[in-house]
Amino acid sequence: MYQQLRIAVVVPAYNEAAAIAGVVDRVPAYVDDVIVVDDASADATTARATAAGARRGGVEVITHDLNRGVGAAIVTGYRRALELGADAVAVMAGDGQMDPSDLPALLDPIVAGVADYVKGNRFQHPDVWNAMPPARIVGNLVLSAATKLTSGYHHVFDSQCGYTVASRAALRAIELDRVFPRYGYPNDLLSHLHIAGMRVLDVPVRPVYGPAWKSGINLGTAIHPIPWVLLRSWSARVASEARSRWFARS
Repeated sequence: MYQQLRIAVVVPAYNEAAAIAGVVDRVPAYVDDVIVVDDASADATTARATAAGARRGGVEVITHDLNRGVGAAIVTGYRRALELGADAVAVMAGDGQMDPSDLPALLDPIVAGVADYVKGNRFQHPDVWNAMPPARIVGNLVLSAATKLTSGYHHVFDSQCGYTVASRAALRAIELDRVFPRYGYPNDLLSHLHIAGMRVLDVPVRPVYGPAWKSGINLGTAIHPIPWVLLRSWSARVASEARSRWFARS
């Protein structure tokens, strides 16, 4: 429990055998449920997550039969967290890129009732310019600017940061099955949250890039879906706002 709330952490993982045990081990003790979702890894991710879970307790490992994408893995975890009765659900990637000491800063706005969805913003942390690889800085700046427009949340930035906490109310307010399942998931999710009228807040989080870090994103996975995802998100938001104005005049 954290401030009287039941907390779950969803850990999406794909071929993260080298890192997953360390991620599970470092989840803070106040987290009630850890849900590792192995998106059909070809390595020992499930076995090592299960072994780490046995040491820690309160860990469930779910394995997809087929690779569905990081967004789909997170949605699987969200659904299980709701079934378990979680009041707030965090996402911490299986590659160890998220600092567990930042989790209270993400949880506190949910606890205080001032936000429905809280996301990390690495650009608010002073280490970002030294820690984040230059190519990632450029890509994040471009995608964050585009997502401001498509999502309707003009005050948020670092759209690609996956370190987030969603309230139970936020997860129940959106159609999880309609969120884009692969790369582009966080951009699309923000649009769904805006349509549902959810309050979204950025908080600073530490950028973590170890010496052995290697991106799983390539030009094909990024360039191909992102323009379509952003266009779809923008269209859905604009159509929703138009319907709301029409009903208001009726």
